[in-house]
Amino acid sequence: MANPNSNDAPIKYATLTVATCNVLNLALPGRDFYPGQDPYSQSEYERKVDWLGERIKTLNADVLAVQEVWDEAALQEAVKRSGLRYKFVSVPGAENGPGKSGAQGTPRVGLITRLAVESVESLVDFPPQAVVDVPGMGPYTRFERPPLHATLRLKNGPCLHVITAHFKSKRPKLLSDEEGKTVEERDDPTVQAVGSLRSLIMRGAEALAVRLRVVDILHRSREPLVMMGDLNDSPHSVTTQLVANTSQVAYQRGAYDTALFSAWDVQGDGALRRDVAFSHIHQGYPEVLDQVLVSEEFTARSRRAIGEVLRVEVFNDHLFEGRSRAKSDHGFVRALIRWEQQQQG
Repeated sequence: MANPNSNDAPIKYATLTVATCNVLNLALPGRDFYPGQDPYSQSEYERKVDWLGERIKTLNADVLAVQEVWDEAALQEAVKRSGLRYKFVSVPGAENGPGKSGAQGTPRVGLITRLAVESVESLVDFPPQAVVDVPGMGPYTRFERPPLHATLRLKNGPCLHVITAHFKSKRPKLLSDEEGKTVEERDDPTVQAVGSLRSLIMRGAEALAVRLRVVDILHRSREPLVMMGDLNDSPHSVTTQLVANTSQVAYQRGAYDTALFSAWDVQGDGALRRDVAFSHIHQGYPEVLDQVLVSEEFTARSRRAIGEVLRVEVFNDHLFEGRSRAKSDHGFVRALIRWEQQQQG
């Protein structure tokens, strides 16, 4: 609260709502995506975009990070059915139109936002420091699902950097031929173990590559960063901490500058916390795979804070409604951020 005896103008705050959504293979009807999976019928597609449109309406976020999109046109249709107006809907690599037939081989990540967009970059190749050798595969040099780095503009505020990511899953990575057919015995326990190690190495390399971008953005900068997506690991896992580096803050004060903090951990003291928050259920076990991470500018305990996370919510009721391709197998995570508006001279 402003000092009544001070001539300083009172601080004005604005709010920003961000959310991450793994939409589970969002594709146009009749188009093949993964081998062995039937295309959506027209009626399945209609149910899926209707369902997603309702979820987008409920989230009503200023910035949505989306994963598992095969066709940008399908996402645009879902946004249309939400009834909300967004300035920007984009899924690089999954565009539709003349000469463009959506994502090929693997789905892509995208961004939906009301904010002004200054730039969007798809991160394809790893920096040299992140290139690793994967057993049986050789050098791993680029993302399977390229993350997005968007620079947005807060009204009467600074640039906001948003990174959307979908890291390699824990599913064993098996070797395949040029036609994509598996050449290893998937039921062999040894093959499964080596495949799981490959996935871990790949996810770690992706995390490192994103970490290097995070450092580039944040080091000696006062522009806030929000990273969102399906990181396919828990907030305190080795791979998530490789990106966030939060664990170093307790030992090295300077680590605040480039650290990322789980929005769940730094939300305001008045926030309503549930005993268990999860965004995915795997074989009956709840997991937190979908995450929102923020830089110190949105962390109240930082002396460089320009805002704070007020509340984090996980929308996961549909996970108990039975498996359906028309819905997602992930919960959606939304964070409400309050930030201090810059005074206009």
